[in-house]
Amino acid sequence: MSTPIHTPQDLGCMVRETRKRLKLTQPQLALAANVGVRFIVELEAGKSTLRLENILRVLQALGGVLTVEGMDCFISNTEEGAR
Repeated sequence: MSTPIHTPQDLGCMVRETRKRLKLTQPQLALAANVGVRFIVELEAGKSTLRLENILRVLQALGGVLTVEGMDCFISNTEEGAR
């Protein structure tokens, strides 16, 4: 199942809810993702200037992946033009 994320707050809410459903504390998630507790707090609060690399670590630690939808048509057109 995928959930649309439109804002940093949406992502933060998703991370928080997933962490709680997995019965993880913020320090436990930080340790699993190799980030600081402050990073988890800021991510869950929807801070918009966090490093993507660390966000991906947290998502991976929670068993999630980041996907982008709606741009496939641009990628396939570019690839066809290169042939």
